[in-house]
This record gives sequence, structure tokens and C-alpha cells, in this order.
Amino acid sequence: MQIRILVVDDERDNCDYLKLLLSKEGYEVDTLTDPTHTVEELRKADYHLVVLDMMMPQMSGTEVLEQIRKVDSDISVIVSTAYPNVDTAVASLKAQASDYVKKPIEPQAFLQTVRSALSKKGLSTDPEADLHRAIGRTIREQRKTQDLTLKQLARRTGLSVSLLSQIERAESSASISSLYKIATALKLRMSELFGGE
Repeated sequence: MQIRILVVDDERDNCDYLKLLLSKEGYEVDTLTDPTHTVEELRKADYHLVVLDMMMPQMSGTEVLEQIRKVDSDISVIVSTAYPNVDTAVASLKAQASDYVKKPIEPQAFLQTVRSALSKKGLSTDPEADLHRAIGRTIREQRKTQDLTLKQLARRTGLSVSLLSQIERAESSASISSLYKIATALKLRMSELFGGE
């Protein structure tokens, strides 16, 4: 699935920079320098996230956010501002902003904020990696709940400690056969490894 992001910032340079940064991560990005067109743009296309500047001459980020919420209560909105203060933070939270970032934007922290906001909605650019992480987390939690070391689980499954460690850290994808051995050793049904009941 292609994740679509709308960047709303009155400064063209900021729009271009964020478009470049987000596009490199595989997102489809559109930009607006006139916040008064935000709602109209959201009605035209199916966006998953809005990155919204707080201080714009035509209308404030808070006003735009309130308008967004009238037409879409579910879309993630990350507010950005060069002038963070308690009032803008409180106003953003009241209008249900997903998160808040400070300008100048630090690229890695910003991208992590975007990934986090999207993952709260169950969205990801790499669902396979998310699945590997979920399986690894389940195996580690179950192993620790049962007071088993990796070495003990290796003995029960016939798999190497190294492979089990890689599966838990989502560095290696496990074969169905390996997952079956792990599930059996942990007394779980296969579906439970995938987060099922």
C-alpha cells in the first residue's frame, strides 16, 4: 500500500525539503503553501498523514487542524513549529494532533515521529518487517515468561542459538518449519506467534 502524506507549510523551501526527505523513505508526498486549501486537498485525495506548520500568515496551524478534524477525525497530523510553547502544544493536543516536532527539523527524529504516528494507525511502509518484529517479540516474551534461555530453547527446537537470537531480533525471517518447532517448544499454537488467538 502506498502511504500518502500532505505537507502544509507556507515556506516553499520547507515543503521541498520535507517532500525530498519523505519521498526517499518511500512515501508519496504532496505539498501546499496555502493552508486555506488544506481541507479541499484532503477531500480530493486519500491521505494518511498531514505534516502541518503552526505559524502561517493566512491562518494558524491550530485553525487548520480544527478544520481537518471536522472532515477527518482519524487522519494523523504532526504539527511543526519553530516557536514551541505551552499554548501551541496544548492547542495542538486539544485538536488531536498525533505529535509535535520542533523546527529546524532533525531528519532522523522527524522520520521516527512519522513512522510512529503511522504505526499507531496500523500503517507501515514495510509490513513484512513489522510481521518479523511481532513474531520475534512474541517468541522472546513467551520464552522469558517460561524462564527459558536461548540455549534451552535451542536444545528443545534443534535450532541454533544464533538463529533463534536473529529471529527474536527480527534480523532473520524464520521458515515455517522453524516457527513450528519454536511454537511446539513454547507450547503455543502457530497462530499465536503471529499475534492470533
